[in-house]
Amino acid sequence: MRVCLFTGKGGVGKSTVAAGTAALAAAAGLRTLVLSTDAAHSLGDALDHAVGAEPTPVAPGLWAQQVDAQQRFEESWSDVQRYLLAVLDAAGVDAVAAGELTVLPGAEEVLALLEVRRQVETGSPDGGAWDLVVVDCAPTAETLRLLALPEALGWYMERVLPAERRIVKVLKPVLTRAAGVPMPEDDVFDALVRLHADLEEVRRLLTGPDASVRLVLTPESVVLAEARRSWTTLSLFGYRVDGVVANRVFPPTDADDWRAGWVSAQDAVLAEAAESFPGLPLWRSSYAAREPVGLEALLALASALYGDDEPWAAPGAPAPFVVRREAGAPPELRLSLPGAAREEVDLARRGDELVVTVGSYRRLLALPAGLAGCPVTGASVTDGELTVRFAERGA
Repeated sequence: MRVCLFTGKGGVGKSTVAAGTAALAAAAGLRTLVLSTDAAHSLGDALDHAVGAEPTPVAPGLWAQQVDAQQRFEESWSDVQRYLLAVLDAAGVDAVAAGELTVLPGAEEVLALLEVRRQVETGSPDGGAWDLVVVDCAPTAETLRLLALPEALGWYMERVLPAERRIVKVLKPVLTRAAGVPMPEDDVFDALVRLHADLEEVRRLLTGPDASVRLVLTPESVVLAEARRSWTTLSLFGYRVDGVVANRVFPPTDADDWRAGWVSAQDAVLAEAAESFPGLPLWRSSYAAREPVGLEALLALASALYGDDEPWAAPGAPAPFVVRREAGAPPELRLSLPGAAREEVDLARRGDELVVTVGSYRRLLALPAGLAGCPVTGASVTDGELTVRFAERGA
């Protein structure tokens, strides 16, 4: 089963492109779900069809769903939120303010992606497995970046949480009196463990060999710059980017100087985009004479966009994270960081983890079992790839 995520700067038309891709796949005979985690609720507008919180039939072989992020948030965070509200109430914080303080910024969008896993597991309403799940993500790669949370919390969940749980259980009466606030019950700890496990499963699905991300942009310098940063960030956190969609491209014209000027400016940005994403297909969608709304218009857009390509084909892009152990050579870890300059990358070792920092983004990368305990002998960044070299254990 194929999972394809679309993301990009707000307003570039990613919902339209995602819906068109799903419509094209369904027309080709694939059982397809297009699922939106974007709080803007643009998917139904693009399809010109009412879309509910569960898969809604839109056309033969095509279902659409607008995830109820608030519902998913309440299901996954309610136990923890209830405890935090009790703590803030004991501290005298106003109830309305307390409610705002217990909501994690961006958590609703992240938790909405739990629905992707649920749909992969349950399949379509007619009882068959999905062939393709298209995900219209919230603007930019922020939602995907936040899925690094399981890795960032891994050390805490494995080492600190068990000890903290035992201490609270033994000293709960004393701690409650001393602190003047309620101590967490087992259901709070259990909720954190479940949330961590659920998000880790989602991350495993979306970084797997059958999942990929497509970046949608418009031919503007500012938008292109954000798309380049998104590619770097997505690769850092293990997401496979397999294509770029340039949307709203002006067709060639000499009708007047104003329109000809826009065409020329876009051509320059598109040439830069081709250089910015080496090895990735750059699909182009012309600016339509009217807004592409409804299945017929979306199918026409997607057909022109992809041409003879099958957008549901297996990802052609290599995995951004690989470990190589060639005979007679020391083991190497390679992490693709396209667009990252050497001076932007920082590397540190902490036990069996590597801490990789690129600009303002940081990933705690748990080393595979074969490299755990192996000392690092060197590292380099060449052509957008971080290579970390290790010595064999005991060497």
